[in-house]
Amino acid sequence: MARVILSSKSCAENPLKSSTPLGAALAFLGVEGAVPLFHGSQGCTSFALVLAVRHFKEAIPLQTTAMNEPATILGGADNLEEALVNIATRMKPKFIGVASTALVETRGEDFAGELKHIVAKRRELDDSKVVFASTPDFEGALEDGWARATSAMIEAMVVPRAADGALARVVNVLPGVHETPGAIAELYELFEAFGLKARFLPDVSSSLDGHVPEAYVGTSLGGTSLAEVEDMARAVHVLALGEHMRGPGETLSQKIDVPLTVLPTVTGLEASDKLIALLSRLSKKPVPARLKQQRSQLIDAMLDAHFHLSGKRVAIAADPDLLCSLVQLLSSLGAEIVVAVSSTKNCPHLASLPCEKVHVGDLGDLEELARAERAELLITHSHGRQAAEVLEVPLFRIGFPIFDRLGHQHRLLVGYRGTRELIYEIANLFMGQLREHRPEDFPEAVPPAPILEDSRHVHA
Repeated sequence: MARVILSSKSCAENPLKSSTPLGAALAFLGVEGAVPLFHGSQGCTSFALVLAVRHFKEAIPLQTTAMNEPATILGGADNLEEALVNIATRMKPKFIGVASTALVETRGEDFAGELKHIVAKRRELDDSKVVFASTPDFEGALEDGWARATSAMIEAMVVPRAADGALARVVNVLPGVHETPGAIAELYELFEAFGLKARFLPDVSSSLDGHVPEAYVGTSLGGTSLAEVEDMARAVHVLALGEHMRGPGETLSQKIDVPLTVLPTVTGLEASDKLIALLSRLSKKPVPARLKQQRSQLIDAMLDAHFHLSGKRVAIAADPDLLCSLVQLLSSLGAEIVVAVSSTKNCPHLASLPCEKVHVGDLGDLEELARAERAELLITHSHGRQAAEVLEVPLFRIGFPIFDRLGHQHRLLVGYRGTRELIYEIANLFMGQLREHRPEDFPEAVPPAPILEDSRHVHA
């Protein structure tokens, strides 16, 4: 059992977490033809936009209501209306996801009422579905914004089950924000291996996977269609991936009256086994030979990597669900988690992690604690590179944002295959630190002493 320690600092030093509205924007981008809209100032939007663009290396259609001083004091309904009409007129989106920011939340406006009034009176919005999520910056972080936006879409768009009932082989999957587009694509293949159809919400595997469209598109380049979201009631099960998706999972499960399963992680041998067992049970099919082979490969990878990870002192900083996943995986390989830093306390599993303490803090805490604990590896996103340089230890980049490396959106990270690749990456990082011996490292050979003849034998 770990002891959860909250930060008492007055301000963040090299922040670990990203904002709640940004998490909501990423979730909205998992819907086809979407445009996320921040109800706040231009500064709130520009910071989030820069992080998203640098991470995905793609154009991100993030818009703002551009609140100024008079609008902040008198109310932002006019700015919200003007922004919605401009987006609908110029960009022709199928979906507009509105996320609030701390600037407007502190004033206490009736966003839901204002938005309902705007949509009812402006005919320009008839062809766009508009959904609002309350995501103030001062509450939570990336995971919380993603979860709130997902819940808002479920509540506003999913149609309760019709008389014809569910589709026998369809499963609704609610992935967490820590699942990359590549990971979601891998999950699609796992479901297909059992003859199941997975319907993801949000689905960034086709909208943020980094592909070149045939023509310019001002909205998201893929994602779950509005028809698929509305039809989510026709399914036999709801699967939520990550503890932060439990709330949206419960909302969907209760609305469409189907069972819910929450898997805190799908990375690692035991976690992957639970996922595969669930798919086998839902499909009533045996596990395919291909997946059994991948499981065997993962076990072999764990045995090989154990020699390089066992006893290593590791410091990790991440959002709660990603942190839990990494701590459990590395502990199972023999690594010692000497520092664990979470961006928020919003996860019940933090106290059950196999480490002594979990600090809720920032990357300044990570650097300070890693120095005191003599950590041999730092694991966090790209903003941890300065701490790694100061401490002269390697940095393994994971999470959001990663802007100084390419290809993170295509990492699998889930299931037997994704876990295997993740283990190899971390083990290879340690192996790369080993210095090969050279001839000059060894002392010069001392020539043997000459054999002296016995003088008595000579005279004889």
